[in-house]
Amino acid sequence: MNDVVAVVGAGTMGTGIAQVAALAGHQVLLLDTAPGAADRAVSGIRERVKTLVTRGKIDADPDALDLTAVDSLDALASAGLVIEAIVEDLAVKRRLFADLERAVGPECVLASNTSSLSPTAIAAGLERPDRVLGLHFFNPVPRMRLVELIAGADTAAELADWTAALVERWGKTVVRAAATPGFIVNRIARPYYAEAWRLYEERAAAPEVIDAVLTGAGGFPMGPFALMDLIGHDVNEAVTRSVWTAFGQDPRFAPAPAQRALVEAGRLGRKSGRGVYGYGPDAPPPEATAAAPRPVPVGEVTFNGAADLHPLLTRAEVDFRVGALSNDTVVLPSGALLVRSTGATATELVEEHGRALIVVDRTLDDATASAVAIAPCDGCPEEALDEAIGLLQAAGLAVHVVDDTPGLIVTRTVAMLVNLAADALQQGVATAADIDTAMRLGAGHPLGPIAWGDRWGAETVDEILAALQESYGEPRYRRAPLLRRRALTGATLTGAE
Repeated sequence: MNDVVAVVGAGTMGTGIAQVAALAGHQVLLLDTAPGAADRAVSGIRERVKTLVTRGKIDADPDALDLTAVDSLDALASAGLVIEAIVEDLAVKRRLFADLERAVGPECVLASNTSSLSPTAIAAGLERPDRVLGLHFFNPVPRMRLVELIAGADTAAELADWTAALVERWGKTVVRAAATPGFIVNRIARPYYAEAWRLYEERAAAPEVIDAVLTGAGGFPMGPFALMDLIGHDVNEAVTRSVWTAFGQDPRFAPAPAQRALVEAGRLGRKSGRGVYGYGPDAPPPEATAAAPRPVPVGEVTFNGAADLHPLLTRAEVDFRVGALSNDTVVLPSGALLVRSTGATATELVEEHGRALIVVDRTLDDATASAVAIAPCDGCPEEALDEAIGLLQAAGLAVHVVDDTPGLIVTRTVAMLVNLAADALQQGVATAADIDTAMRLGAGHPLGPIAWGDRWGAETVDEILAALQESYGEPRYRRAPLLRRRALTGATLTGAE
């Protein structure tokens, strides 16, 4: 196979792929059916590369890039690899690949930059389905390192290996995914958006609070609402709907009515000037208002076997006493309890503990978290809530008081991400290492979901999901069989003891 790379589709993704391939030293042919689109894309690539060179970002000669705009499929006859980056429509892609099969040589690899369609379906009816595979790049292509490689049912293993090695020479990290709906990232990432929408629809917290907690406590680089505004609600909702439909309307992937309403109203996010938040010179930036300062509680604070809360609370310069009980609670001076979220609401836990109670959300890292969410039980005395807020503020945390909702914010979101990752792992969608790599590089998550599940422990994640399912009575929160087994044996999600 030769080193000529052809890209069909001169939109944002196709242009990005062409730029990366050209900078890697390939002769690149760029084709688009829209008159003049390929020529404009080639000029745009040269200008962008020139800017990057001027800024010292890369070392390249923009004029030396071997980039050519072509106007017919016949001009792609010399290609060793063709990457299709056109509309996400199965019928349209099938027609293109049938035409490509006739236009290119017998050794040429045919790849689709599909984000959700199966290469098996795309290759259906071709004489050589063995040379068809998926190469899912992420936007913006020049900056995003991840590429999902998806082999179809007939894809030749040696062609998949050759393509993976080639793309890795472009500076990309390739992960292998089975040809299932959403592949890795678009399948496993759905709860990051879905749980945020559910919290919003239940009025558990304002969007800016949900975003602030998932960034300040969860370590995510961008909150889900700000991220959806950036992606575009039309795009994000369409991906969710596509995965949901492909999985037979599985409630774990169900689209949110509130997001559908935004799309119907034309509030698509940054590109329309308004989404969940407003944009433009007159729009104030979204800002979550944390709880007002409270005094550090005066009196004895007691740990009762609450090792889970110890790293978070001992950031405060407060004297603690070790209690005799082993029920993982912290006793405030008023006698109210602090407990770490395991999915149940504070009000549900009052019956178990027999006193007023406040649930504390989980974090990515208790030593470095800058924010946390808490939820008081119904009827919680104001004195107890003030003590909890004051203690956590003394630990250097912005405290966000949310409604008494199952799993709060970080706890439920991460548990659902871990659950879908365990499900994908069990079904052979990808290896544990590739799942974690994909979610870190493709979705920007601070920790892969398999690693996060092992950090919290399968038993804890299983308990959280069981509480969510009990509270809502929905199959949305059903636990992956692999997670259940690991919870019962105490093993990691990958099976290590």
